Amino acid sequence: MAKSPTTYIALFRGINVGGNKKLPMAKLREVCEALGFASVRTYIQSGNLAFRSVLDQASVEQKIEQAMKQEFGFHAGVIARTAKQWRAIVKASAFPDAAEERPKFLHLGLSKQKPAKGCVAKLEEYAKLDERIALKGDALWVDFAGGAGRSKLTPAVLDRAVGSTVTLRNWRSVQAISKLLDAVETS
Repeated sequence: MAKSPTTYIALFRGINVGGNKKLPMAKLREVCEALGFASVRTYIQSGNLAFRSVLDQASVEQKIEQAMKQEFGFHAGVIARTAKQWRAIVKASAFPDAAEERPKFLHLGLSKQKPAKGCVAKLEEYAKLDERIALKGDALWVDFAGGAGRSKLTPAVLDRAVGSTVTLRNWRSVQAISKLLDAVETS
């Protein structure tokens, strides 16, 4: 009996930033369809992808990363979650007040591997602009109350503290990705 497909989101780290690692979304959709993914959708140029696949989560990440290297000549870190996982993460937002008051400054961070113990304490050492940090399950929440641009919580700091690659999305993008999942599931 064939396995029924699972709906996933896949978030890329560091593409189409400052003219580096250029990845056109139309081409990304085409590549993912060639991998056998169904109902492939993207949201904005920073690499937010939703689709269906019969592969497991680790295989989805690996297949996309290999395809990016082969098609575009660079490594692009990919972090995938099932639709069910994503919805549970979003529902458990650590800072609902920030989601209402400053949705561009509330960020959800997902890591390639389970976050290291003590990562929040390590990150709080860098929180100099009234940032609030919380870990709920495997989701890192950062309220950049003083603005993300001047924060000392850089991608490198996040990666070191968490122990693996982290990618962040602001609350507005989180909401848009949730709608993208809905579109995939109803297609």
